[in-house]
Amino acid sequence: MRYDRTDARILEIVQKNNRLTSEAIGELAGLSATACQRRLKRLRSEGIIQADISIVSPKAVGRPIQVLALVSLERESSGIIDRFKKAIKSSVEVVNGFYVTGDADFVLYITACTMDDYEQFTRRFFYQNPDIKGFKTMVIMDRVKAGFAVPVEVPPED
Repeated sequence: MRYDRTDARILEIVQKNNRLTSEAIGELAGLSATACQRRLKRLRSEGIIQADISIVSPKAVGRPIQVLALVSLERESSGIIDRFKKAIKSSVEVVNGFYVTGDADFVLYITACTMDDYEQFTRRFFYQNPDIKGFKTMVIMDRVKAGFAVPVEVPPED
């Protein structure tokens, strides 16, 4: 996946506000709206832009309980890892899931309406899964920063 300096500028712009029109993005990046649309289409088709999303406040939509769960598997085998990844993807409570190195195998960001709901989730998702050795929960007291913006390295000019 290659991108140039203009693509890098577009990526910086859309990470700050993906609701801008192609005309506005193009103006900020020094392009016509049509050229900007072509570049955005290519960046999406090549997987450089993976999604266009809105960040929603969990509290505002009735899910004020936010936790990070560190999950350890019984053993690491491709079948167990693939099954757990599939379970993560199919769970609406799991907002983000990461396969990691270190003391845990996965880190999950989970939301719930109440602590009782979270307990029911743990029973269903963790305790009933024989592939899970254990998990540790950290309750989030305050979400200090929310976002998905990645610093974009600007390629050198050719």
